[in-house]
Amino acid sequence: MIARYFQARVKSFGYAFNGLKVLLLTQPHAKLHALASIAVLVLGKIFHLRRWEWVAILVCIGMVWMAEALNTAIEFLADEVSLEKRDRIGKAKDVAAGGVLITALISVAVAVLVFKNHL
Repeated sequence: MIARYFQARVKSFGYAFNGLKVLLLTQPHAKLHALASIAVLVLGKIFHLRRWEWVAILVCIGMVWMAEALNTAIEFLADEVSLEKRDRIGKAKDVAAGGVLITALISVAVAVLVFKNHL
């Protein structure tokens, strides 16, 4: 019983990693997020960020990736429902994309606040 439980958990991690693979291979913005994430992490290492600065940067990186993943999931589901132009599906996609934009803009603002003291 316990072995089955852990096997199921391991399998669910496989699904999650597959989702990340799909995200990176199919979404151009995810590739931009990957480059930005790497650049910010490298800059953080170069400038020897303090612990609270790392926390702020990592939370922002995580939020942007989460928003992009949820946006992509909504787009895939919406396209499965209908590929024809439908007003409510379009609004749902736009709102999800807006969520990504909000997290990205807030993340840029946090990065400016963190890195301005180091430049």
